[in-house]
Order: sequence, then structure tokens, then C-alpha cells
Amino acid sequence: MEAATPPLHDYLRDGIAAADLPDLHPLLAARDLLRAFSTLFHGAEENVMVRLLVLRAIGERGQAPDWTPQELRDQFAYLDAVKFDTVLARLRENGLLGWEAQSQRYRISPVGRQALAAIGMLLQFNREGDELAYVTAQLAAGQSMGRVGADDLQHLLSRLNELREDFDQAVLSGSEHRIQRAADTLQSVWQWVEKGTALIRDIAAEADLDAATHRVAQQIGRAQSALLRQASVFQRALNQLDRHRVHLGATGLSSSDVTRFLRTQDIDALAALADDVLARTLMPALVLAPIALDVAEYELVEREREESEHIGLPPAQAAPHDVVAPSVQNEYAHAEHWLQQLSALQEDAPLADWVPQDSFALSAYRLSLLGLIGDAGAENRNGVSASLAQLSLHWQVETELESVQRAGVAAMSRGRLQPLAADKSSDTKTSVKTGSGKPTVAKPMPRKTKTRKSSQA
Repeated sequence: MEAATPPLHDYLRDGIAAADLPDLHPLLAARDLLRAFSTLFHGAEENVMVRLLVLRAIGERGQAPDWTPQELRDQFAYLDAVKFDTVLARLRENGLLGWEAQSQRYRISPVGRQALAAIGMLLQFNREGDELAYVTAQLAAGQSMGRVGADDLQHLLSRLNELREDFDQAVLSGSEHRIQRAADTLQSVWQWVEKGTALIRDIAAEADLDAATHRVAQQIGRAQSALLRQASVFQRALNQLDRHRVHLGATGLSSSDVTRFLRTQDIDALAALADDVLARTLMPALVLAPIALDVAEYELVEREREESEHIGLPPAQAAPHDVVAPSVQNEYAHAEHWLQQLSALQEDAPLADWVPQDSFALSAYRLSLLGLIGDAGAENRNGVSASLAQLSLHWQVETELESVQRAGVAAMSRGRLQPLAADKSSDTKTSVKTGSGKPTVAKPMPRKTKTRKSSQA
């Protein structure tokens, strides 16, 4: 069972009435005609085909438009009787077929006749490119009856602009295939563009034409002129491609012919063409005399010279431990970690508690970064070094050494890290260093040296 169709106001937002929408007025006024199309095209494709078949066959008998039930059964004897009666009942109930009670005959209703006429014209323009012909024919019919409005002209303007955009994209692509296909499309619609030009000229010449319709007619005229100029654009693009086309010897074939042939082949045919082609490519080692001479010189002279030279690697040595600076790839990572720790500092802290970490090399690296705090040239830099220079800290060291005994550091200069907020007497970010010299990380802890047997590489 089909679900109930919600009323029209259910599709509208709260506070909006159907009568407030100007675009909806023509549709509401043509409910009967739209209901006829809904009857014809509702349901599966097979049902639609049978309804159109019956309605068109009934409407084709112009000399005797009335049909008796027996004549209909004889005409559609190839259809199932029960299903044929169902189709007739649906067309009759929805106003497409009329029933004359006095004469006991069927006749197509005026609404059904309108639907048949529209479908008949649509079927006449069923080939590719005929959509422009259909729109132009509709305008010509309306113009002859004096019923052409801006809405009717908008369909033609939209189609012309679509064609112009497709043609421009084909030229910009530089593809010969797309340009040739676009040129063929233009050739197929050429006669309709010319007829549309004459039609628009007649419409624009009408004295009682309203301003909106006249404006759209002018836009259509400009679009048609652009399409008429497109033929020369295609010809120039094809001539340019022809100058770059590669001809295959004296065979008369070109690269375009090969491309066109390959486009007509399916995947299996293309795979068959490539079988055993790449595997049989020749790869000669020696072709030219100079190349042969160079190879011979290397084999006879240079190879012997290389073998006589000592090219062995030096003896293997044990790699040092904890005496090198952090690697380049980890350099900024350690600096960023040190910056995070310093930024979180809220009160005075001894250098011996904060600087030593992991190894002697890393501890010395962390201590050297403290020299950036308060650097006046930081405003010209960016990154970690600039952030360190802008920290609200200052630090001081003394001449005495303080025992550490961890992280590879035996002792270091005594000192403290102080946030500026904790030091009321300081109004600058410049580091304060006391003592007679630079802070020193002294006396690295002795490490055990492992004896590694040397090996000749």
C-alpha cells in the first residue's frame, strides 16, 4: 500500500503559506493538467509505457475520436484483458479519458489532449542535441500565439550559456578529441541557433513587449552571437593541433589516427596489442665507438689501478658515550622541553636541581640555553630561541661548586633560577650573573670504558 502523500503546507516552513509564493501560483492554477501528467508517469516504467501506449493509440484516430468498449478491446487485443481494464479505469478516473453515458463511448478529455500534444512534440526531438530544437520550437509556437514571457526565454538562455561554457572548456583542455566532439555538437545545433536568432529578432521587435522579456531577449542575442563565433575558434584550435601532429612516415597516418583507433578498442583488445611488445625491446650494451673505447679503457687500465690502491676502511673504533652534543634532529626537541619546564617555574629553584638531565652533554646544552634569557636581539628572531629570550626569568651563579653526582655531572657552579615576579627589586628581563666568570658545568663523572676488540673492515 502506498504511503499517504503529505499536504503541501507540510513542505513549507512555519509561518509560510502557499499563497505567499509567486512561483507556486502558475502550478496551483494548472492542477488539472499536472494531475494528468502525474497519472501518466506515476509508478514503474512498465506501467508508464502501457498508459502512454493506450492513450496515444486512442488519440491517433482523428477521423473518429469516439471509441466503444468493444473497439478498444479489439484494438488492444494484445494486452491482458484484466490489466487493460485497470489502465482504462485509471485514465478515466483521473480525467484523461471521458465517458459519454448517452453514446456509451470513450473520448480523450481536453486535458488528456494537451498532455498528448506535449508528449508528441517531446518525442519528435529525441536525438542528441535536439533539446535546443525543442526549446526553440516551444518559443516559436508561443510567439506565433502571442504568448512569450521572460520565463519561457530563460530556458533558451540557460541552454545557450551551457553550450558556450562546454565549448570554452573544450578549447581550454587542448584535447583534439574534446574539441572535435564540441565542433560536431555545434554543427548539429547550428540550424537551431540560426532559427533561434531569427525568432529572437522578431520577439525583440514587438512594440508591446515588457521590459523583463526584452532584456532576456537581448541576452539571448548576445549568447547566440558568441556561439556563432565559436566555429572559428574551433577551427583555429584544430589548425594549431594539426601543426603539432606527428605523421608516421609515408603511410598517411598520424598520431591522431592512432589515438582514434585506440579509443575504439576495448580493454581486452588493448591488452592483446601490448602482449610481448615490451619484452622484445633490444638493449645493446655497446653501440657507438667512443662508448666502446671508454669501456675498454676502464677494463684495461682503470680497473687494475683501482685494485692496486689501498681502499680499505680504517680500523673500527668504539663510539664515545655522552661526550657529544645532542643530535641535530633532537636539538630543538630538547630545547622545547627545556622551554616548557622554565615556563612552568613559579618560584626560586637551584640550578643543580633543574639543569642536569639524562647525560653530561644534555646538561651542558641546557645550561648554555640559559644564556639566551633576556637577550636584547630576540626581537629579530623567532622560534625556540626567541621564546627563551622572552621568559620572565633571571638567573645568577656563584663561584662556588656544588656537588651533583647525577646525569653525568659530578659538580657544577652554584646558582638559582628566579621568576621576575618573585624578585621585587628587578624590573628587567636581563639575566644577572655574579661571580668572576661564566657558569661552568665542571667535573663530569668518570665513566667506565668498555674495551672493544678492533676489527679490520
